[in-house]
Amino acid sequence: METNTNSTNTISNSKQLAQQTVFSILFTISFTHFLNDMLQAVVPAVYPIIKDKFHLSFTDIGLITLTYQLTASILQPFIGFYTDKKPRPYSLAIGMTFTLLGLIAVSVASSFLNILLAVSLIGIGSSIFHPESSRVAHLASGGKRGLAQSIFQLGGNAGSAVGPLLAAIIVVPYGQFYIIWFSIAAIIGIVILSGIAKWYQEHLNLRALNKSAATEEIHHSLSKQKVIFSLGILLVLIFSKYFYMASMTSYYTFYLIDKFNLTVQQSQVYLFAFLGAVAAGTLFGGPLGDRFGRKYIIWISILGVAPFTLLLPYANLFWTGILSVIIGLIISSAFSAILVYATELVPGKVGLIAGLFFGLAFGMGGLGSAILGKIADATTIEYVFKICAFLPLIGVLTGLLPNIEGKKKTVKN
Repeated sequence: METNTNSTNTISNSKQLAQQTVFSILFTISFTHFLNDMLQAVVPAVYPIIKDKFHLSFTDIGLITLTYQLTASILQPFIGFYTDKKPRPYSLAIGMTFTLLGLIAVSVASSFLNILLAVSLIGIGSSIFHPESSRVAHLASGGKRGLAQSIFQLGGNAGSAVGPLLAAIIVVPYGQFYIIWFSIAAIIGIVILSGIAKWYQEHLNLRALNKSAATEEIHHSLSKQKVIFSLGILLVLIFSKYFYMASMTSYYTFYLIDKFNLTVQQSQVYLFAFLGAVAAGTLFGGPLGDRFGRKYIIWISILGVAPFTLLLPYANLFWTGILSVIIGLIISSAFSAILVYATELVPGKVGLIAGLFFGLAFGMGGLGSAILGKIADATTIEYVFKICAFLPLIGVLTGLLPNIEGKKKTVKN
């Protein structure tokens, strides 16, 4: 009798896990995403210091970003594919450990090659962190996947915004070695992620005991070819978004310094305003996608930002600041909607999809930074912003995506 009672309780607990949104876990994993992306944002934020100290060209700056982004992107789909089959909760803390080692290496790097090796460690840390942390957000969503992904993304984008501001306060006035102070945040992240790993493991154990726990999945009747085509469209949209984002995150400070004669610290404030708007906009994309349909949010987010990107290169300093905030608010809502839409196209492959799309986002950012750096050296930094302004027009391809929302069925895990 007692065994039957325990079994009933286990099934009840497992069903509650599948159907209940665990906000404590969502906000905790979002905070670690904040720490992770804040630490990643430190290196681009001190590019002006590194450029002067090591006498680098814009092409060299682009190669630093490319090295980081490639290590952060290539591994992610493979890690996601592996952990879909064999989840590794404690890999979250291991990923943050790589980031810690990379930060220490950057702070003491004495050559361009040392910097490349150091940022590759940070990239590896990111490639381990994102697929598994996305799965944690998915498991804690209780079916509200857009909301969960937005909360998770909010942390990352807020970290990306705060990183340059803290770098302007801590690193810019005192020099490269002061990057080492950010190691404290990495250590805090390791401790918190170790705690999340315990919840994650308990969750997996309960689901293993009751494999019939019901969850809501999107059901669609699309052919395999249509799914692949739709994923291809989403990947092209990611290219559009993150190529443009590369121009802002890597070269916005240089643009402001060159065109408006701002100081490094003044330019960092404008970058913080843009990245802060990106963080704020992220919070709306997922819930609005849950309510109105992800396809429409993707459309508005990417194509809808085009008028503002086209105006930006011709604006004065005041309107440059205003337009960059508007651009950040609009363009940032796309990623949560794209990622959840993709997981609904390919149900049950959260790690693989998260790894693929996070990986492509980082890869496009790195490739974009390298290409745009080369263009900046050959022309001007202002010319780079004029040509990037047309990238959001690619958002018109959103119209080719099928409508898959609104048709749900209960499936067994």
